[in-house]
Amino acid sequence: MKREETIDHNIKTAWHAISRMYNQQAAKEDITTSIGFVLLNISSKEGTPATKIAPLMGLESRSLTRVLKNMEEKGLVYRQPDANDKRSVRIHLTDEGKRKKEFSRQTVLSFNNFVREEIPDDKLSVFFEVISAINKRIENNNIYETENHKNQQ
Repeated sequence: MKREETIDHNIKTAWHAISRMYNQQAAKEDITTSIGFVLLNISSKEGTPATKIAPLMGLESRSLTRVLKNMEEKGLVYRQPDANDKRSVRIHLTDEGKRKKEFSRQTVLSFNNFVREEIPDDKLSVFFEVISAINKRIENNNIYETENHKNQQ
């Protein structure tokens, strides 16, 4: 099988192209794609518990810690103890963070609108079905177990 025929290659190539495109837009606001996605996952009104952000994005908490530190240094977010649970910390957006969140939101919406104008709904529906099925198999962690089972028969 050629590299171009593998599913993972095509997903990775598409994501890298999207990421480059988003980074070009983000650079206009002196942020990165990672920062933009974190901003999108923080509630503008009540903030978001720090422990909830990484799982929302599929990140390791170590990676998120570095991004949040960078965001604090840029004046986009601040940490505040949770009013209900003093052991927990909530991440809140500054006014600048809210502005850049809106920029990030518009960037994502523009891309999605462009794709939806270019690709018919029936094809997008199949795309979402396929991606969902792949993600389910990965989450269930049974891809290689099934393969090993077939090889043993």
